[in-house]
Amino acid sequence: MKTYLVTGAAGFIGGALAERLISQGHRVVTIDNLSTGYEEEIPRGCEFYKGNCQDPDVVEKLESYAFDAIYHIAGQSSGEISFDDPVYDLQTNAQSTLLLLKLALKTGCTNFIYASTMSVYGDKPDIPVLEDAILKTKSFYGVGKIASEHYLRIYQQYGIRSTAMRLFNVYGPGQNMLNLRQGMVSIFLAQAINGKHIHVKGSPTRYRDFIYIDDVVDAMLLVMDREQNDYVAFNIATGVRTTVGQLISLIKENLPYEVTVKYEGSTPGDQIGITANISKIRNDLGWSPKIDLSEGLKRMTQWALRGL
Repeated sequence: MKTYLVTGAAGFIGGALAERLISQGHRVVTIDNLSTGYEEEIPRGCEFYKGNCQDPDVVEKLESYAFDAIYHIAGQSSGEISFDDPVYDLQTNAQSTLLLLKLALKTGCTNFIYASTMSVYGDKPDIPVLEDAILKTKSFYGVGKIASEHYLRIYQQYGIRSTAMRLFNVYGPGQNMLNLRQGMVSIFLAQAINGKHIHVKGSPTRYRDFIYIDDVVDAMLLVMDREQNDYVAFNIATGVRTTVGQLISLIKENLPYEVTVKYEGSTPGDQIGITANISKIRNDLGWSPKIDLSEGLKRMTQWALRGL
């Protein structure tokens, strides 16, 4: 049995990762402020500390643990919301990362995995983006993630093997269907189920790269065991370009009733489109996604409808 810190286990991605680790017989500890997650969603058996990851007093409570790895998943994760309070966004993303890296160094944990984002890239030409592309984010959220990646790079010199996982559009069962400002798939699906109407802020020609939650967790477990003791960033995506219009069509196909759609307005800091080149993680670790968008949406819709 190993011991892991998984921040944000009351949320979608952190909860899925914590649940997988616990199912494998490991000990899992989490910090979560419950700002977007729910305590009842924390996997059974997970040791829970309520508070902010950017709070030194909360992080100090973990100094007695000997973590085999730290997974920093928690943090404000909406580009749109980051414009409401940029200072809080910086604290919850960058400041928290710095404090947890200091915890890793103090407690002798040499494996740090960070949930970064596709938002670090900004708008790019319509070709799959590589990890060495220039980072030119359009949101305060992306700024905090870029800063955190640099903290990871600096702490490499202290012997901490750090991995930045640049997550693209993650979706799947367990996503928060009540938060209509975070998660493109969950926002549109929740609108379609609750009101039989989808309001899209932006053009249907915008495009994304959607990745299913189980594939993300698989990747997170793989990077923990990579051999190189260095800093590295990996795109976590499918490499498949899907327009917003195509996503809307798939959502409508999975529902047993008619759904109307209106395209109106825009979102601050929204990217026109981005698709990942995933050759780096495929070549280095042998990871490839298993669930395509059609199958993933089917599973997520069935889960969402059961919750009504």
